[in-house]
Amino acid sequence: MWRRKNASSTSSRASATRSGSARSSARPLHRRVFEAEAKKIGGADFLAQGTLYPDVIESVSFTGGPSATIKSHHNVGGLPERMNMKLVEPLARICSRTRCAPLGVELGLPEALRRPPSLPGAGPRHPRARARSRRTSSTILRKADAIYLDEEIRKAGLYDKIWQAFAVLLPVQTVGVMGDGRTYDHVFALRAVTSQDGMTADWADIPHDVLERISSRIINEVHGINRVVYDISSKPPGTIEWE
Repeated sequence: MWRRKNASSTSSRASATRSGSARSSARPLHRRVFEAEAKKIGGADFLAQGTLYPDVIESVSFTGGPSATIKSHHNVGGLPERMNMKLVEPLARICSRTRCAPLGVELGLPEALRRPPSLPGAGPRHPRARARSRRTSSTILRKADAIYLDEEIRKAGLYDKIWQAFAVLLPVQTVGVMGDGRTYDHVFALRAVTSQDGMTADWADIPHDVLERISSRIINEVHGINRVVYDISSKPPGTIEWE
């Protein structure tokens, strides 16, 4: 059973300003949504999660040792011992994303399932809105995100070459010039990486003309953004996601 998280996840995280708190607040909601959907469908006795080895070792100490928690994945350690469904995640302790692909071939899974979208989070879209006004910032981010990923990255033939990509609307405003007037609008950050297993990653070398076109379209077509930046941080020292 697969379900995209609905808008209630946004309200659940709205009061959590720190990344660890925000991720932790999503954990009980994650379980409640799936149990509610299973009850509607009926006969859904299992909850299958695509949890991979990097998710586990970043969230908990796999060996019980003193390793640090890098970030709290909502699907790791967030489910209670007793649920109305049985948890199934057979690859969580042994496989990275790259190693899972050949297994999908052996199992005869269609390519659409073996090649997940180059986007983080549950479902095909999980843009990050860090601006203060949630409703306004979400609208701005969806429009800019569509230009970035759904249109320009696909048109450039880069969608399947990028391991993971997303956008961040920052809670920062900068001065700009549009026509003869002064603007004071948001900064929009682009993130795209290449990786083999998620443990390390390099920023994707998107051609300059593609970045230029993305920036120009977003600034000119999306009201509320006057500056676009591209994150060229590798992992380590930075993580793939910002929070």
